[in-house]
Amino acid sequence: MNIPFNKIHLTGHEVEYITKALEMGSVVGDGFFDKKVTRLLENRLKSIKILTTTSGTHALELAMMLINIKSGDEVIMPSYTFSSTANAVMLQGGIPVFVDIDENTLTMNLEEMEKKITENTKALLPVHYGGIGCPMDKIMHLAEKYNLYVIEDAAQVLGATYRGKPLGTWGHIGCYSFHGTKNYISGEGGALSINIKDPALLKRADFLRQKGTNRNQFIRGEVSRYTWIDVGSSYVPSDILMAMLYAQLQNIDEIIKKRKIIVEFYTHHLQQYIDKGIFLSMTNVPLDFQSNYHNFYILLKDKKTRDDVMSRLKENHIQSTIHFVPLHHSPMGLSLGYQTLDLPTTKKVGDTLLRLPLYTDMEKKELDYVVEKLHEILGEIS
Repeated sequence: MNIPFNKIHLTGHEVEYITKALEMGSVVGDGFFDKKVTRLLENRLKSIKILTTTSGTHALELAMMLINIKSGDEVIMPSYTFSSTANAVMLQGGIPVFVDIDENTLTMNLEEMEKKITENTKALLPVHYGGIGCPMDKIMHLAEKYNLYVIEDAAQVLGATYRGKPLGTWGHIGCYSFHGTKNYISGEGGALSINIKDPALLKRADFLRQKGTNRNQFIRGEVSRYTWIDVGSSYVPSDILMAMLYAQLQNIDEIIKKRKIIVEFYTHHLQQYIDKGIFLSMTNVPLDFQSNYHNFYILLKDKKTRDDVMSRLKENHIQSTIHFVPLHHSPMGLSLGYQTLDLPTTKKVGDTLLRLPLYTDMEKKELDYVVEKLHEILGEIS
């Protein structure tokens, strides 16, 4: 049996909707299906405004432009994240300030975060991980205390909540991803959730997303022609991609339900290795959170054990994988001088975390096989 780490899930309507978009001639951005996606997300998230983007990366870049990050501005974020989080800040001349993470949620340690706030801090950038988020009420309290923006990197958490409120809608702006590895996909794609009633920001978001022009005003008949208004870029996704995404988003709750069953299966069968001390921890859903079950991870006792387990799984045709190389330990991070940072939990998680296969249509026999081989491998280790 061959078990990949990930497989895309299709709901059955993707080809139908893509064909409809082609037949309508709706292939450029802000078309028929884009409007459907936007309405669906705004209704679900209760956002002030949703803007679709060509990627989650571009959603982050657009957010940094909207809050006017400039040279010398500091933005606090975890080192345990994808490069896009830091790139979005640096492309505007800002400075990423890396903070250690909490071992229970793998998101920013709030005490450490507050220590890093200076007179140059412009924003806090919490990164929600694996379907679990940061305690956003506490982050918003800190933001209010120090007069800071909050931009949520919510790439992995659409459908997840904290205290009943969707992750990605607590901060001033939230950024989602629909990359092919996410729960709901368009191949490439993202969305920006604007969560504050700021008419100037909302208007400017339209300009920046449309190459810095007032093209949307022209389409709405508000101006007789459109022209260059601001420095922007091309962040508008094709309606073909939005046709695919609409089919996916119509099934958010069903997809979460299926993934929850898989996570609960892993949890039930692997809990014994926490008790034996072979796992330091594994995916869990803390109180006040509702997960979307984006991934399932285990933390092994050390790097050698993690690498050995991953290698043995591969020998049995099971693809498991590490996750982020902490940014302060990456080649780029080292070149920028971040190697002096002491982020012990980040280092430990980077060295010991292993993600197990998890995809929406994973069958019982596939799960049984993964767990059977893990029992064999971990039995030898113990």
